[in-house]
Amino acid sequence: MVYFMDIQTAIVALLAFYVAWNLGANDVANAMGTSVGSKAITLKQAIIIAGVLEFLGAVLFGQEVTSTLGTKIANPALFARTPQTLVIGMISVLLSSGVWLQIATARGLPVSSSHAIVGAIAGFSWVSLGVGAIDWSSIGLITIGWILTPIISGAIAAGFYSLIQQWIFNQPHPLSQLQEWIPWLSTLLLSVFGIIVLPTITQPLSQFLLTEGKLHIPPHDITLFIGGIAAISLTLMSWRQLANSQIEYKIQGLFAKFQVLSACFVAFAHGSNDVGNAIAPLAVISYINQQGKVPSDELTIPLWILVVGAMGIVAGLAVWGKKVIATIGENIISLAPSSGFCAELATAITILLASRLGLPVSTSHALVGGVVGIGLVQNLKSIKFSTIQNIAAAWLITVPISAALSAAIFTIMAIFWH
Repeated sequence: MVYFMDIQTAIVALLAFYVAWNLGANDVANAMGTSVGSKAITLKQAIIIAGVLEFLGAVLFGQEVTSTLGTKIANPALFARTPQTLVIGMISVLLSSGVWLQIATARGLPVSSSHAIVGAIAGFSWVSLGVGAIDWSSIGLITIGWILTPIISGAIAAGFYSLIQQWIFNQPHPLSQLQEWIPWLSTLLLSVFGIIVLPTITQPLSQFLLTEGKLHIPPHDITLFIGGIAAISLTLMSWRQLANSQIEYKIQGLFAKFQVLSACFVAFAHGSNDVGNAIAPLAVISYINQQGKVPSDELTIPLWILVVGAMGIVAGLAVWGKKVIATIGENIISLAPSSGFCAELATAITILLASRLGLPVSTSHALVGGVVGIGLVQNLKSIKFSTIQNIAAAWLITVPISAALSAAIFTIMAIFWH
């Protein structure tokens, strides 16, 4: 029996890798699409940068989100007497979400992997335990996040880009204005992304200093110190770039530097959050096979499961990622480094605000909204609305299609399993 369980876990691990592959091909493009579209970096460079940072974010900080997805969406207590039903359900989640992400990626459509996973969990829960097994409040929050995310991101991107146009590009001496704004742009960039990433990095360090080193240093002080050093370094680097660049490339060349750095932070944060969409079902099944019972409120994720998810994300990005990168970066509007930077900054701010409010959001929703916001400021005619319609349609049908696929797969598997 143990041998059977080991084989089962190995098969499920391959399914999780398959989902992570499609997630990497689709969702990771959110971090790098605008940087490639604005020509700040090449497609090959984007794949390398995103691959490294997504892997590190997933392996180092993917524990919490994976645990939440594995124990909070479907109540494990409802499956306490029939843990194998939960196993079948999680396998159906992997199959249905993986198939839908692959279809969307093949068509170059940026969809939400989080919505696909939640929809799949709702689908098998409904079939197995009835409509009462679905946490409708969570589904409602997802809907609210889906509606508000692109609107908020688009408004922030449009406002920020308008300010840059007014205070830098439309001034008599834009280079002088840009030089004055470098420290402020550096501070803004490091403040926004530092709040997302630095607390996660500095928390283990601060805990070590408090417990082992006996130093009374609050965690937020460490974060502020590192953020301050990084902001100063970025400012000095940017001034040097401004002095050495050719005249015609000074402004956009400098914004390209800011945009690449912002994309790096988004990729790292994305890896730490969205890897759970691929490996949470695997973690639940592995726990049931080892312990013989369903997991409780807390679920410890083994390192090898995090590595499986991270490797799948990187592999999918490398092989298929260019399709969705092209959609976001090139097929909505034409982007310059300055406008791409504004879109990514708006995306990060939107995700941060939603996280503080406890609302589940989608990176693809935020970034597409930011890009459209830039288009509204530049020229309404520059927006390719046919692309927007295709993306919106994919957003609308992700949850119901994932739920239907999961329900059908669960029903078939349950018949043959028993």
